Amino acid sequence: MDKIEKELLNAVADLHDIPTGSYNIRKNGKLLSRSSDEDITIVSKTGVDGIDIYVKPGIKGKSVHIPVILTESGIHDSVVNDFHIGEGAEVVIIAGCGIHTSTGETSHLGNHNFYLDKNSKVKYIERHIGMGGIAKKIFTPKTHIEMNENSFFEMETSQLGGVSFSERYTTAILNENAKLQVTEKILTEDEDECISSFEVFLNESKSSCEIVSRGVARGYSQQKFSTSLIGNSDCFGHIECDAIVTDKSRIVSIPQIEANDVNASLVHEAAIGKIANEQIVKLMTLGLDEHQAETFIINGFLK
Repeated sequence: MDKIEKELLNAVADLHDIPTGSYNIRKNGKLLSRSSDEDITIVSKTGVDGIDIYVKPGIKGKSVHIPVILTESGIHDSVVNDFHIGEGAEVVIIAGCGIHTSTGETSHLGNHNFYLDKNSKVKYIERHIGMGGIAKKIFTPKTHIEMNENSFFEMETSQLGGVSFSERYTTAILNENAKLQVTEKILTEDEDECISSFEVFLNESKSSCEIVSRGVARGYSQQKFSTSLIGNSDCFGHIECDAIVTDKSRIVSIPQIEANDVNASLVHEAAIGKIANEQIVKLMTLGLDEHQAETFIINGFLK
């Protein structure tokens, strides 16, 4: 791999080269490299671009990397990846896509479907980033999660610059005592636009969901965050949206909570505002200029 490809891999998957263990690396719409082991098997789909990942029941302390990198302008890449997590398995999955182009329009559509057997645990890390100049870079990730009893799914998703347009859509179905935890971090600049939507069904007893979204909009960029929590049992759901607007940017937060059971407890919180002037002044007294102070605050907010 060349320097740009390694830079993208490091940005989206913390990889400096081809990893060991189970992995699938996709480059410019084609398979670059793949490896499976006895605990995590990766196979190509038939009839559609994408893979099936099978995680063996009961395994612990394993991880799998499935990054995508795009370095050629004009590619419109689309994949369907299905994850089958065996009973009692615990695994970390690192995904995401990096685009490095300088002309034209390049896009990636990633459809990821997760099927968690009972008592399984997944930590899913997904990063999207654009590099290489003013070329249009588009991401439209779709994530669907089905959770059986006592399963746990932790999702860390981030989009920290260089993305012209993104539309992110996540759905989840939770059964008995299943727990979903999501942390989302979004940075838009210039005239970027990001739409992020969640739809979660808390279907069975003791299921719970917590979604925390942090957004920073700069320049003339726009963000729209919408959530729909449907409580169909004695469940708990909490959504928190915190955002910072600067310059001429715009952020919209649209909550929807629906309680279909008398014991459903659903909460939505939202706070959108500018950086407090006293924070800027305090940092400037320590030697930073105004731009440096603002950047320091934003980096801390999105950390």
